Amino acid sequence: MPGHLPDATDPEAAVRGLNAPPLGGIQRLSALDTVRARIALAVELGLLAPGERLPPTDEIAAALGVGDITVRRALASLHADGVLERRRGRTGGTLVAERPAKGTVTEAAAYRAAAAEVHRLIDHRLVLECGIAHLAALQAGDAALDVLDRLVGEMDAAGSWTEFRSHDERFHLAVADATGVAFAAAPYGAVLQDLYRYYLPYPLDTLQRSNCEHRALVDALRRGDPVGATEVARRHVDQLHRTMFVGLMDDAGAEAAGAGAAG
Repeated sequence: MPGHLPDATDPEAAVRGLNAPPLGGIQRLSALDTVRARIALAVELGLLAPGERLPPTDEIAAALGVGDITVRRALASLHADGVLERRRGRTGGTLVAERPAKGTVTEAAAYRAAAAEVHRLIDHRLVLECGIAHLAALQAGDAALDVLDRLVGEMDAAGSWTEFRSHDERFHLAVADATGVAFAAAPYGAVLQDLYRYYLPYPLDTLQRSNCEHRALVDALRRGDPVGATEVARRHVDQLHRTMFVGLMDDAGAEAAGAGAAG
């Protein structure tokens, strides 16, 4: 009926409700096109630097949620487009071209057009993550906190953005589990998955700096400090508005406008 809300006791209904409205333009892209778009956009925004070597295809596939074959085909096409290059030998592999072509991967437009949707998802995550941090500070036991400590250590030791991405997702879901609320992880996980569809490769040092906030969150949980934990979660998620690609595009647009005005 009009105005009907999902049954709060039905986690599947809650997830369906949290996933509405559905994702927009990127849903029309094939898995191959999403990989092409995400890597090309990361190159255009400077997140992947000229000459930077990409991780193995199986790691990229796991990080971007697609199959190995899809990644291989996407990398081959980006090589043909002049975004990537291949080098032979022990120091070779697939690398960002020294002078990568820009604007040749038209599929990236779907991501550029999704700014409003990404900001909406970040706000949605913000509300859920603050509540989860508060509850976890009240409920987390030693075993759960030890798991979180281990995941923070694994993110510190990660050797690539692909490896970090896997540990990051496990960390946040483990915080939700630490609340002791049976259905907390389902709606929260659904929002994370929607946001991860927009995940781009990021410089590893940037990701590891964000891990400082993961460590601060665990410290607040160990103290049993719900106010402190909530504030860490708020800062951690809110900065996504500036550091995800939508924020980087806004900064680039503002710089371009300033340069145009100065000229």
